[in-house]
Amino acid sequence: METIQQWDEALFIFLNGFHSDFLDPIMYTLTQTYPWIPLYVFLIYLIWKTYGKQGWWVLLAVGLSILLADQFTSALMKPFFERLRPCHDVLINGMIHNYGKCGGMYGFASSHAANSFAIGTLMNLSLAVKYPKIKWLFLWAVFFSYTRIYLGVHYPGDVIVGGLIGVLAAYLSYKLFFTISKKITKQ
Repeated sequence: METIQQWDEALFIFLNGFHSDFLDPIMYTLTQTYPWIPLYVFLIYLIWKTYGKQGWWVLLAVGLSILLADQFTSALMKPFFERLRPCHDVLINGMIHNYGKCGGMYGFASSHAANSFAIGTLMNLSLAVKYPKIKWLFLWAVFFSYTRIYLGVHYPGDVIVGGLIGVLAAYLSYKLFFTISKKITKQ
């Protein structure tokens, strides 16, 4: 486990090193929610266009997947594992680039990664048949997650595990809501 943690720290220092004064405020802005509101509105439009009135089932599944992913990472994992964020770790603090605020004390696993991968996965499960190019949302999730490493607030392992949790939360939510909606619409 110690070797994995050392690899994670070394990869973090490498990836965190790709910063510039010009990109810092841009990456900080892009790790927030509000710049992505047009994307979310566009996804809601695609849901409505694909499912019509039944699209609210997809929106409920999105809500549940984000709730599951966020609460599992924030309320359960972070206090249980108590892994310091890189920006709070005094052993590497002088070697890293931290821009903006550091966030809470613990960072394992990344809620940003969990939430973005939950959205990407659920949109792919729901929309890829009609819109196969929607797979680009996974690139968005990777980029959104990388901003956390860039800003010095998460290790790559935090992001990878958070992403996996998001995928799982989305899959479970999708299965639950689409099973329920099929049963209800048959009645």
